[in-house]
Amino acid sequence: MSMDTQSLLRALPKVDLLLEREDVAALAATHSRALVTDAIRETLDALRADILAGAEPDVTEDAVVAAVALRAADKAQRSLRRVINATGIVVHTNLGRSRLAQAAVDAVAEVAGGYSTLEYDVESGERGSRHVHVEKLICKLTGAEAAMAVNNNAAAVLLGIAGLARDKEAIVSRGQLVEIGGSFRIPDIMREGGARMVEVGATNKTHLRDYEAAMTPATGLLLKVHSSNFRVVGFTEEVSAAELVQLGSQHGVPVFEDQGSGVLVDLRKWGIDYEPTVSESIAAGVDLVSCSGDKLLGGPQAGILAGKWHVIERLKKHPLARAVRLDKMTLAALEVTLRLYLDEEQALLEIPTLRMLTTPKSAIGERAVLFADAIAAACGDAYVTGTSDDVSRAGGGALPMADIPTVVVTLSPQRMSVTELEVRLRRGETPIVARINADRLLLDPRTLSPAEEAEIVSALKAIAGE
Repeated sequence: MSMDTQSLLRALPKVDLLLEREDVAALAATHSRALVTDAIRETLDALRADILAGAEPDVTEDAVVAAVALRAADKAQRSLRRVINATGIVVHTNLGRSRLAQAAVDAVAEVAGGYSTLEYDVESGERGSRHVHVEKLICKLTGAEAAMAVNNNAAAVLLGIAGLARDKEAIVSRGQLVEIGGSFRIPDIMREGGARMVEVGATNKTHLRDYEAAMTPATGLLLKVHSSNFRVVGFTEEVSAAELVQLGSQHGVPVFEDQGSGVLVDLRKWGIDYEPTVSESIAAGVDLVSCSGDKLLGGPQAGILAGKWHVIERLKKHPLARAVRLDKMTLAALEVTLRLYLDEEQALLEIPTLRMLTTPKSAIGERAVLFADAIAAACGDAYVTGTSDDVSRAGGGALPMADIPTVVVTLSPQRMSVTELEVRLRRGETPIVARINADRLLLDPRTLSPAEEAEIVSALKAIAGE
């Protein structure tokens, strides 16, 4: 070890002396003394490691305190926080999927900040059921005899299989053995639910006769699974829900359809690819249907189960039902979201997911032009701005083949690379997540509110002025 290295190590300020400084005391008043103390120790450890590695960092007290302030601010930052989604992916899984309607946000805040009627019947003054908050709404919107909600659709599928087919055979088309995310795979869920999976048909074609040939006295369930995040196209065929219901009724076997994303309104009138609605499956006679409460429905993360009364009652009493039940905040958000669907026009106006998916390209284009002009006016020649035709995506494993026409704002930074700009926006106090294409940063107004557009303009202006 050289004398220079030893001198630098000896010059590192002591923790207790740093804590006595007024500027550090001010930091402690903002972030807490314990957090600032940890920040000091971590900063000194990092400087010590740099010195031993041969570097010559500034180890004066002022320089160290400046580094401590940055580290303390980083440590005080919440891990889960708001992000501005400029990607054009409406149901962005990594960014929290669907954003809630304001009425749903208000309902969550109300029940979270006080006591609630979660399991209390105000009429009788006795214990109530948490199922009542959404069951009648789901039934009214879908035509189901009964319904319940759990914490996500994976839980709904697991509960349905465990409740209807444990220790029995469950027949499913080979082309529907989907994997959603990193660990939800139909064969695995079948096994965890206690059912013995029986595959029928081929990847691209499954006929009713395939199900008929697989029926045995041990058959306990006919399972139909929506492909959700992929499509098999070309030479294909699958058995309809109505055909499965007819076969099931002949053998006294229930039919369970997992719709994945799930929708309550037909989106084709807005040019969106067809997705089967829950009410269509209920009308076909399916005993049990499951879908997500977020994704295309636009509510909180939840799993909705709707179907025949005797099936739902059986699932409500299943031991797993308590393990996968919803908390009061999710129930509050889901109830309000479902209430909005009672008036389709109101739902389209107030539920962000529906509004984003159905906003026409022309309206997005008008916003994009104004957005680009605002950036140019605020940032001068720091960026070359423009607009360009592009496509938005539904996201969340829904509508994988749907190209939703949009218009994006394009930015070509003049003082840094586009990659550096993307990183700086993403690492800001409020992260801004955008896309890069052909050396341009793309900002899609479809997934932005006007207030968020203004925040982006401010962030770009601040970066340009540095």
